[in-house]
Amino acid sequence: MAQTPSETPAGATARPHPAVDRVTAELTRLGVTPEVRWFDDAVTTAQAAADALGIDVGQIANSLIFLRDDVPILVMTSGAHRVDTDWLGERLGGTISRAPKDRVKQATGQTIGGVAPVGHPAPVPTFVDTRLAEHEEIWAAAGHPRTVFRTTCEELLRITGGTPVSVRPAAGQPEAGA
Repeated sequence: MAQTPSETPAGATARPHPAVDRVTAELTRLGVTPEVRWFDDAVTTAQAAADALGIDVGQIANSLIFLRDDVPILVMTSGAHRVDTDWLGERLGGTISRAPKDRVKQATGQTIGGVAPVGHPAPVPTFVDTRLAEHEEIWAAAGHPRTVFRTTCEELLRITGGTPVSVRPAAGQPEAGA
């Protein structure tokens, strides 16, 4: 059964939650008027979120916490594809691996599935998938697995201080280790 997200008026929170409150406060501080949408249930995949919003899966900005040589980094990637960790690690000058859930929570103050691009206890180096720029609007988590907010790639780069990167080889380019 498809979910219908409920739109929350700017500045309001449909269901109070401390992580969502921190995200919306930080977005507001950064000059963004967030319209947080709450789903009835957690959306556990990019495809499920896209289906609920009625958009292309590539418009979902997945927030993934990796460890680069044991230091947390945030990679915002299009929901249409996966990060090639070997390939990206080579470009970032280190080895990257998925962070365990306790390190995700420690670095962001948020749980996996709801990690927002902002609202963390301390800045997290952020890398934004260049493929997100292919879409006029994108959707990112707002601090809870049942929340999202609308943004753009340009705005995402601005609010995170992120670095635009390709997170996988272009078509026809060899994968890492190939």
